[in-house]
Amino acid sequence: SNPDNDIPDIIRSLKGRIHFAHVRNLQYNAPGDFQEAAHFSADGSMDMYAIMKALYDIGFDGIVRPDHGRAIWGEVSMPGYGLYDRALGACYLNGLWEAIEKQNRN
Repeated sequence: SNPDNDIPDIIRSLKGRIHFAHVRNLQYNAPGDFQEAAHFSADGSMDMYAIMKALYDIGFDGIVRPDHGRAIWGEVSMPGYGLYDRALGACYLNGLWEAIEKQNRN
């Protein structure tokens, strides 16, 4: 089961005080028990669209980057710094941002 996803509310409450965003999905298992997941919302417990939408809603114009990456496709990397997974995450977050911008144009 997913935890209450109050991260978008936290983002909105911090309007003007967020200077950069390291955005990462995770799989919530139990209180204090989680693991990093792929960035795609369905792969973890976080609603990545809602998180990016909250950043958009507060007028965030700083840097958004994927935070950490798993070693995938046989990649050998420093733990937590898989390049392929971070590249996929950057593309996914960029795609969410573009869709949100287009949906909110007046």
